[in-house]
Amino acid sequence: MKILKRQYIILAMLLFAIFFPLLTQNEYLVHVMTLSFIWMIGVYGLNLLAGYTGYLSLAHAGFFAIGAYSLGLLTVKAQMNFWAAFVLALVITSVIGFLVGLIALRNKEHFFAIYTLCVGYIIYLVIDKWDSLTEGVRGLIGIPAPGNIGPISFQTPLSQYYLVLSILLLSVLVMYRIIHSLTGRTYIAIRNSEELAQTIGISTIKNKLAAFVLSTFFAGLSGALYASFIRFIGPDIGHTVITFDLLTYLLVGGIGTLSGPIVGTVLVVWISQQLQFLQDYRMLIFGPVLTLLVIFYPRGIVGAIASWNNKRAGRTKQLALKDTQKDDRFASSEIAPENQVKEG
Repeated sequence: MKILKRQYIILAMLLFAIFFPLLTQNEYLVHVMTLSFIWMIGVYGLNLLAGYTGYLSLAHAGFFAIGAYSLGLLTVKAQMNFWAAFVLALVITSVIGFLVGLIALRNKEHFFAIYTLCVGYIIYLVIDKWDSLTEGVRGLIGIPAPGNIGPISFQTPLSQYYLVLSILLLSVLVMYRIIHSLTGRTYIAIRNSEELAQTIGISTIKNKLAAFVLSTFFAGLSGALYASFIRFIGPDIGHTVITFDLLTYLLVGGIGTLSGPIVGTVLVVWISQQLQFLQDYRMLIFGPVLTLLVIFYPRGIVGAIASWNNKRAGRTKQLALKDTQKDDRFASSEIAPENQVKEG
């Protein structure tokens, strides 16, 4: 019953996403929703590392920027074909993620977080100061829209919306297969107890590095899509503020859950849109709310709902068990007199 209910919810969300542009007829809302989808992909990468492996990377915005700038530089300055540049941008991001992960994963817990925070800030400084390559604070303009795939064109906002949605659905499917595979269980084992995982023969270094590279891959994918959608990028996309925004989406939705990145990103992005007049004071609003959420609901909205459902299911089982025990006692009390008569 619970599985069927979950399937209906997923189907409803999918249908809503598909028909959203037709329901609203508002290009600005379609633009915001497309951006939400792009952020979701990056949040899924962060969730794989922090939520399922237990390592919080604060360099996520840096890898997001690497993916965006790799695509921008290859298409604008090297005049490369868009899709070839797109694939190469993901490869560049993953390779840099591999090299960073080799050193970063020697650290644990808050040391790892501090190290990745420094790495992320270094990436931001490189983008900001290397004017001859990245154009510095002037930013990189003229990034082309996604190239045509046969007769399919992606020059309009609506077509780009469905392109990003398709890539998001593919990313969610890949993430689902990873999490529900032996690899995903290995990541969870490392998160729960790295020492215990080592004692049962799990190569923690290899698995942590694989999770880190996958996380940077999704960050680069999100960044490349962002660059092709906005068509202009500046150093600010690599700032640590972006990392904390992504982390906010994850914590609100539910860290270590499959649907948490979707719920958290949509909720926070749309609330932010409604509170644009308070943009300068946004953290004064989200800061206390996020603190209370972490204290009382550490697994976010989706985790809180799952816990509530589990408790309700547990109570239902207890009541059913009590009813069964009562029925057994009642049946035994009825049988006993008959047995006494026969014995008499």
